[in-house]
Amino acid sequence: QVQLVESGGGLVQPGGSLRLSCAASGFTFSSYYMSWVRQAPGKGPEWVSGVNTGGGSTRYADSVKGRFAISRDNAKNTVYLQMNSLSPDDTAVYYCKATINGVDYWGKGTPVTVSS
Repeated sequence: QVQLVESGGGLVQPGGSLRLSCAASGFTFSSYYMSWVRQAPGKGPEWVSGVNTGGGSTRYADSVKGRFAISRDNAKNTVYLQMNSLSPDDTAVYYCKATINGVDYWGKGTPVTVSS
């Protein structure tokens, strides 16, 4: 079955960086678009970034453009989110999402807290 396991979250000071990882299994990872979505406390989900199958095409929400970078390693079945210049507004649970034949699959998320 499809499994997505996020890691790399934690507590970071404003201006700091984190790198999130999402390990995928149970499907042909290299064949599907991958995304990161976050949900801040008391707010709805916000799409953050996406990457195409080969990794050559990426998209970002305006709120993270220029600060975050998505990438994938198809040999390792893993998608990454490099987050720089973090601010308290980036505090959220970050979820990895795979869209497979029109169906969205989600991991359990990794929490990111940006605070001094």
